[in-house]
Amino acid sequence: MAFKSEMLLYKRRQQEISKEEQEIKEGKEKERIVKTRVNQSFFRSTLLASYNNKCCITGISNTEFLIASHIVPWSIDHNNRLNPRNGILINALHDKAFEYGYITITTNYKVLVCSELLNSREGPYNEYFKKIHSQNLILPTRFLPDVKFLKYHNHEKFKG
Repeated sequence: MAFKSEMLLYKRRQQEISKEEQEIKEGKEKERIVKTRVNQSFFRSTLLASYNNKCCITGISNTEFLIASHIVPWSIDHNNRLNPRNGILINALHDKAFEYGYITITTNYKVLVCSELLNSREGPYNEYFKKIHSQNLILPTRFLPDVKFLKYHNHEKFKG
C-alpha cells in the first residue's frame, strides 16, 4: 500500500522510477562484493575467554549481546587488530557509546561518561549512562586493556 501511494506521488510529480528502484522498493535482494574481517573470530573468542563471557561494564553474560570491541579502531591500527589488549568485551548499547566517544575508559580502568549524557534530563540516560559514570571496569582475567590504547581513546574519541 505504501509503495502504491509512493508510485502515485511520483507519477503525479511526473517523475519516473527506474526498474532498479522498483526492485529495491519491492524488497528484493541484490548481490554485492564486500570486505570481511579475517580472524575476527579469534579476537572475539579471546576476549570472551578473558572476560569470562561477561560485559566489562554491566556483567551481562548473554554472549549474543556482547561485542568484542576495539579500543583503537580496526581501521586506524593495522598492527593491533587482533591484539586482545586492544579490546574490551562490552554489551551492544555501551559498545556504540564507546565507539562514538560518549563513554571511555580511563587509564585506571574507570568508566567515564561524556558531559552531554551526564547533563541530559531524559530518563533513559540516567538509567543506562549516569549510573555507570566513575564505575570500575570489570577487568579481564588476562589481557588487561593496554594503557596506550586507552589514552588514544580518551584523547581522540571521547567527547569529554
